[in-house]
Amino acid sequence: MQQHAKPKITNGGPLGWLTSTVGRVLISLFVPVLTFIVLWQGFIFLRETKANQLVVVAVAILWGVGGVTLLYIVANWLVEQLPEVWTRRLQPFVFVGPGLAILAWFLAIPTIRTLILSFKDANSFNWVWLENYIFAFTDRVILEAFRNNLLWMVVGTFLCVSLGLIIAVLADRSRYETLYKIIIFMPMAISFVGAGVIWKFIYTYKGEGAGIAEIGLLNAIVIGLGGTPQPWLQMPPWNNFFLIIIMVWLQTGYTMVILSSAIKGISADLLEAARVDGANEIQIFFNIIIPSIQGTLITVTTTIVIFTLKLFDIVRVMTGGNNGTDVIANEFYLQRFTYGHSGRASAIAIILLIAVVPVMIYNLRQFKERKAF
Repeated sequence: MQQHAKPKITNGGPLGWLTSTVGRVLISLFVPVLTFIVLWQGFIFLRETKANQLVVVAVAILWGVGGVTLLYIVANWLVEQLPEVWTRRLQPFVFVGPGLAILAWFLAIPTIRTLILSFKDANSFNWVWLENYIFAFTDRVILEAFRNNLLWMVVGTFLCVSLGLIIAVLADRSRYETLYKIIIFMPMAISFVGAGVIWKFIYTYKGEGAGIAEIGLLNAIVIGLGGTPQPWLQMPPWNNFFLIIIMVWLQTGYTMVILSSAIKGISADLLEAARVDGANEIQIFFNIIIPSIQGTLITVTTTIVIFTLKLFDIVRVMTGGNNGTDVIANEFYLQRFTYGHSGRASAIAIILLIAVVPVMIYNLRQFKERKAF
């Protein structure tokens, strides 16, 4: 009995074009664009209605969730009508589309707008081109902020990673490992603003004079030891180091947990073999543990570096950037919301973005090499 061969599927024609890179991108953008149009019209209608506000909110939620769900169902059904080979290729992009749209809307568009504003004056009316960037790299206060960010990046990152690594190694050998890790990790649950308030009470200085009682914990200890209270946050450049201690207190728990997980992944047989061969613990640490967790160590370090580059909360709460403690993110805030100069603020934001992006790219490459995603 002669069997008829199935027609061979080719990649030519309209359906073949849909499976190309361009076709996939268009398909992935179809769902969010259509979703936006439908939802926008629905919310315009709801905004103009005279119904009770609670009713409007409830209907808006149902409209949004139901509309998105319906569009997904329809788009998915349309893709499933194609031959199996194309369905398998196109279906993931239907669900990727909303993510692409959200990234474009909340990341790409604001970034482009900020870049444009960085070439304009304070009121964003006239073009001044590179004037704002020249100001950013010549103004004494902003240069001081750059210096402080560099100090945070080097000293803060080194202390966070070093202490986290040491604690991870030592805690792993203790019978109370879980308890120690919980205590050290607890500050991670506190917001940066909350941490700033806590440490502000530690560094508080009331001044000298009759009847003035010091309530700061650090000055109370100094007085108890027979010393003189000090204005810790008004002593440049040491006040920057006192602020860095707060970040170390907050972030050491994070580095400890990540590095501890990596250390536990090292083969116990490898460590035991090194001890049998006569290696001491220091040699094992530098010749086995460090090389084995090098990828994780780099990832943790770059993550802390990114944090230090965009640091804002601690400095804003503790000193407001005064007494030589200003950082880039705080200067951006001052230029935009205190001095009202959107052009300079935008230029500072773009400089900060340019500084962060290479570190992020390097971090993502490390993730890719380790097949984290």
